[in-house]
Amino acid sequence: MMMLVNGQKQDQVSVLDRGLHYGDGVFETIGIVSGKPKLWSLHDQRLRHSGQRLNLHIEPEQAFLSDIERLAKSDTCVIKFIVTRGEGGRGYRPLQDHRSTRIAIRYGSPDYPPEYSANGVDVTVCNTRLCHNNAMAGIKHLNRLENVLARSEWDDLNIAEGLMLDHDGKIIEGTMSNIFIEKKDGILLTPKLDQCGVAGVQRENVIMIANQMGIETLVDDIRLEDISEKDHLFLCNSLIGIWPVRKLDGRVFEVGKLTRRFQQMLTDQI
Repeated sequence: MMMLVNGQKQDQVSVLDRGLHYGDGVFETIGIVSGKPKLWSLHDQRLRHSGQRLNLHIEPEQAFLSDIERLAKSDTCVIKFIVTRGEGGRGYRPLQDHRSTRIAIRYGSPDYPPEYSANGVDVTVCNTRLCHNNAMAGIKHLNRLENVLARSEWDDLNIAEGLMLDHDGKIIEGTMSNIFIEKKDGILLTPKLDQCGVAGVQRENVIMIANQMGIETLVDDIRLEDISEKDHLFLCNSLIGIWPVRKLDGRVFEVGKLTRRFQQMLTDQI
């Protein structure tokens, strides 16, 4: 593992950093193939949009690209960026002229079983519910305790992901992924994320690809009872690509034709 803090080789940040005290910041996890960041423009757009919504200073794009070049070189790996509001005084009130802390960490690429993409995964519905917060909905902020609690609910190695609902019982996302539903009429559904959840870059990428293919995509409220055994489900994020859902708490689903087309389109993008 290799790390940079504000462009310098080190593995420590101040104990006064607001990211540590309050989760005051955002992060991005980026797949790197042969030194090139996948979906970089979408990651950069989300980073800057999140910074605007949180009034958090985000450094110019070149600072992040320089970190990627130094850490990844020409390798295939994962780069995680964390941007915090930096050091601040005691209390919640942020300093107006803060100096953000930019952390870049290199990890090895995740070694997921190939059959997850080929045959699909088993998914469980989590008991932990997502709380509504319009001010932070969609942002990949550092406050991820709901996801931590949800992921701690199972140890079964046969279950690859957990599906999270909100307090109204609406489907929102996986603990680490977004979900799409391919209906039998060819329409693609994905949950609204205007009250909670993370608007993933791969989710945005899939919606863009669907539009290019002329596939109608609806962003709407979805509940478990809206899912039929004739539907096809898949999960996505920037590292896993697309995983078809084979089982959801015992309910069995087949892999859809659209799911396979999206998988191929993502492969062609690399």
